[in-house]
Amino acid sequence: MSCLSRDGKPVTAAQGLVIGAHDAWETAAPLSVLVHPGGVGVNRLARDPEHLDWVRRQRAAVPLMTSVCTGALVYAAAGLLRGRPATTHWACMDMLRELEPTAEVREDVRYVDDGNLITSAGVSAGIDMALHVISRLAGSERASQTRRDIQYEPEPA
Repeated sequence: MSCLSRDGKPVTAAQGLVIGAHDAWETAAPLSVLVHPGGVGVNRLARDPEHLDWVRRQRAAVPLMTSVCTGALVYAAAGLLRGRPATTHWACMDMLRELEPTAEVREDVRYVDDGNLITSAGVSAGIDMALHVISRLAGSERASQTRRDIQYEPEPA
């Protein structure tokens, strides 16, 4: 697992958290899974031609692309959701539809698995998606153990 940034330098998140990058886009080892985060910076990234080109290149090389929360908006802007089912944070469903009118936007679901592309709704839905990915890649027993390890036992509101 590694965190990437455009230049390999740390990235400062919206609330000031500094996230260290392990590598730069161009020097990173080939990925088997890409998780694109969401958050406040997504609006800028969804309009950044260099970032969108990088995302498109990843689609051609990475077997499994995933997004958490509004990360799906970047995928939509890059054309990855054309004609595909997807979800995002509830407050951004209309924006997802605007960015990719052909996407089959699914509301009221935690995540959407469309084979080589998985999108999840808000931040906590990203946990559900991550456990699903673990199940797909390492089996349901490993996913159950991970769920237990992180004490993830959601209960209905």
